[in-house]
Amino acid sequence: MTHAMRRRALLLGGLAAPLLAPPVSPALGQAPWSPSRPIRLVVGFPPAGTTDIAARILAEPLSQRLGQPVTIENRPGAGGNVGADVVAKGEADGHLLLMQTVSAGAINYQLYGPRIPYRPEDFAGVSLVVRVPNAIFVHPGVRATTLAELVALVRANPGRMNIGSSGVGTSLHMTGELLKLAAGIDLTHVPFRGAGPMLQEIIAGRIEVGVDNLPSVIGHLREGRLRPLAVTTAARSPQLPEVPTTAEAGFPTVEATAWFGVVAPARTPRPVIARLNREIEAILADPAIWRRFEELGGMRADLAPGGGSTPEAFDAFIRAEVEKWSEVVRRSGATVDS
Repeated sequence: MTHAMRRRALLLGGLAAPLLAPPVSPALGQAPWSPSRPIRLVVGFPPAGTTDIAARILAEPLSQRLGQPVTIENRPGAGGNVGADVVAKGEADGHLLLMQTVSAGAINYQLYGPRIPYRPEDFAGVSLVVRVPNAIFVHPGVRATTLAELVALVRANPGRMNIGSSGVGTSLHMTGELLKLAAGIDLTHVPFRGAGPMLQEIIAGRIEVGVDNLPSVIGHLREGRLRPLAVTTAARSPQLPEVPTTAEAGFPTVEATAWFGVVAPARTPRPVIARLNREIEAILADPAIWRRFEELGGMRADLAPGGGSTPEAFDAFIRAEVEKWSEVVRRSGATVDS
């Protein structure tokens, strides 16, 4: 073979090699998915509520880790259904996410029935972020310093007192329904479009009783604008250690923990879900970030055996929550108009 022929053979072999080589698998170093434009993180409630607070704590470090802005998009309405529907029907490429809640993600399926515009299978779990207690509280002018005193006051004034929540179908609404069931009282539910408007009305004295997630109400409770009566978890909150649990107050069946997590449209590719999960779990493992959740009353949301949350574990958790809260709604007889 001449020198020219050898050079031609080497050149052709070099060109053919990449065409014949097998594709590189992710395990061998394939670059993970990265966003190509800003990510929209939809919140189904107005600003200043717990869902919005949790989303904003997460958004900044997630922006830094992904190299693209993560913008909060508030789409309030129908107990979180409006925002959830935006994501259920949106682009499934990692650039649209939802801060899912126990209301839009579990309670509302039974409460709204065929009127709900999406189904559980329209979402893919990414990570459960945080759980928080609910607090039951009153305006300082209400003559009740304990939950038992409030129940006695409502019994003495049937149908004349109101309990506010951030919307129909929220865990706050359901906490009120559980209290009404447990105590056998006639307390009128007044839903608002988010925690902010509800708190304003109770602080102003136009609503007597309220239920809210601890993060969005804790400042008002600490500063005396509202009077806490109980928290709805099995153990007292370290942030309000002087406030009894509902069980300690005599109503053990009134237990409800709100949760907040990130989901994506169901058609989102699994490598995208996996990258988002890794980054969110890394953020939640940062003590400085987690301290911000703890200061607001947040509790760990470990689902996986080694701690943290995998997409598969979050999906299984949501399925269990749908079953649990569907039964609560059936027992309470709550409707979207109650």
